[in-house]
Amino acid sequence: MNTTHGLSIGIERSGEDFFLSLKAIGKLTHHDYETITPMIDSALEAVKDPHVKVLIDGTELQGWEPRAAWDDFKLGLKHGNKFDKIAIYGNKKWQEHTAKIAAWFISGEVKFFENVDDALAWLKE
Repeated sequence: MNTTHGLSIGIERSGEDFFLSLKAIGKLTHHDYETITPMIDSALEAVKDPHVKVLIDGTELQGWEPRAAWDDFKLGLKHGNKFDKIAIYGNKKWQEHTAKIAAWFISGEVKFFENVDDALAWLKE
C-alpha cells in the first residue's frame, strides 16, 4: 500500500503577480499543512497587494484527513482575497465539486480541468 502523501509547491513572482503551483499526493494530513502554510504565508505577506494565480495538480490526491481539510479551509479564508484564479487539474468527480465549493470562499475564479494544458491556458488569459 502506498502511504506517500504531501504537497509540493512552486512559487514564481513577477512584481505583484504570483504563480503558485501545488501538487497534492495521497491523503493530506495536518502535518502537510504545517509544512506548506508558512511558505505560502511568507511569500504572500512580502507583497502589499499580491495577485495570485494557482494551478493545483490533484491527479494523485486521494483526499484529506479531517483536520487537514480544516487547515485547507483556513488557508483559503486567510488568503482568499489574493487569488485571482485557481485552476484545479484532476481526474476525479469529487475534485470538480471541491472546486465549486472553493469558489464560495475566494474572491477570484475557480475552475476544474481534466487537461493540464487547458488549465494553464485559462490561467494565462
